[in-house]
Amino acid sequence: MLSASFIFFLVLFLAIGLLSTLKSRGSNKDYLLADTDIKPWLAGLSAIATSNSGFMFVGMIGYTYFYGLSSIWLMFGYIFGDYIVSTVTHKKLRVMTEKTGALSFGGIISKWFGTDYRRLRFWIGLITLLFLGAYAAAQFQAGSKALHVLFGWDYSTGAVIGAVMVFSYCLAGGIRASIWTDIAQSFVMLTAMLVLCVKGIAVIGGFKALWLAMKTAGPQYVSLFPPDLKIPGLPGYTIFIIGWIFGGIGILGQPHILVRFMIVDTVENVRKARLYYYSWYTVFFGLTIFTGFVAKILLPDVDRFDPELALPLLSTQMLPSIFVGLVLAGLFAATMSTADSQILSCTAAITRDILPQKKESLFLTKLSTLIVTLIALIIAIFGVKSVFVLAVISWSALGSAFGPLLFLHALNRKIGEKTAVVMMVGGLAVSLTWRYLGLSHQMMELAPGVMTGIAIYFMSRFTGFRK
Repeated sequence: MLSASFIFFLVLFLAIGLLSTLKSRGSNKDYLLADTDIKPWLAGLSAIATSNSGFMFVGMIGYTYFYGLSSIWLMFGYIFGDYIVSTVTHKKLRVMTEKTGALSFGGIISKWFGTDYRRLRFWIGLITLLFLGAYAAAQFQAGSKALHVLFGWDYSTGAVIGAVMVFSYCLAGGIRASIWTDIAQSFVMLTAMLVLCVKGIAVIGGFKALWLAMKTAGPQYVSLFPPDLKIPGLPGYTIFIIGWIFGGIGILGQPHILVRFMIVDTVENVRKARLYYYSWYTVFFGLTIFTGFVAKILLPDVDRFDPELALPLLSTQMLPSIFVGLVLAGLFAATMSTADSQILSCTAAITRDILPQKKESLFLTKLSTLIVTLIALIIAIFGVKSVFVLAVISWSALGSAFGPLLFLHALNRKIGEKTAVVMMVGGLAVSLTWRYLGLSHQMMELAPGVMTGIAIYFMSRFTGFRK
């Protein structure tokens, strides 16, 4: 029953993706941007399915398992930071998508003010390929972990299955296939998390019993802030919170999510798409945190399992086989709904920014999709094994590199090409160095990365360097 349930949902997702070929118009614009005619509810739910990836269902549950109540600041920071910058950028990004006619995130940024910054476009494409490709690999890893727990398969098996499915329906319908499958996946993901969370709290004895059990895990587990902050008291707490708010601001550097708002059918409907997005975002994040709490109580022996596997382990203990298949399909759906979007954004980066096509060729675009999928698969099999770490590093790197540029562009601040490249490289370098020095637990590395990019811009204005 478990295998049948899991296979049923996988076949369903694949079929939905393949059916999107019926609306395919056989052009690069349709393949990469769905001809910018997506309804707001589709764009909003697709964006949240893409955002709520293996990071949320695997990495975030593991983080909550370890750090307890303080993980709520990730929810607050990510949603609040995301919301703040979206009020400035989403509508402007949709307007510029139509005005520039560009088919990639890099193309829009480089042509924002009627310019054609080819070097800037190349560097945006290269950074997108490197870090968004690694991000896609994290999604394949997440699916592999789940299948390893439930079926005992080798870690590489799940990655291969996910890669084959994602490539198959992306090949058929491009981003429209991604969006169609996202909608089905988002409902399955929400149902799976809700069933598991409600069942787990009921087994423990209700919310009051859950809280009391969390207290027995130690005072640190129910503390609002991590106890090992290097700067104690209010200053340390403030820095910690600001760091995760910048985590939300990092949405500005995520082409695979932003593209959903770029392709809403009209500029006026961007607001509706945001309403769907933030409503579902709050529900998903809340359920994820509660699932982490439940896992801590029902799976207390951390030495015997990987906390990032808590979701499938909990499901096998508490649910009938048919619902275990639903949970596993939901987790696998989360990984695919993000990986497909990231792979298509990398495809756009290659064919429009790094090696722009002299003559339009849908075949070369789809060939690039295959190449990116294979690269992500290789990283997933042989690369870093922590979904949380790989996802956070990639998110921070992209947000630090692109976030300042997009935000300042949306505020009508024209930036010279050389300054823009230095902003990207500087923000990226600081973000990676911050992580390497082990400072990310005090403040997420995206914060110093973004602030570096902004500082470089104002330094260029102060010194009179406008190039």
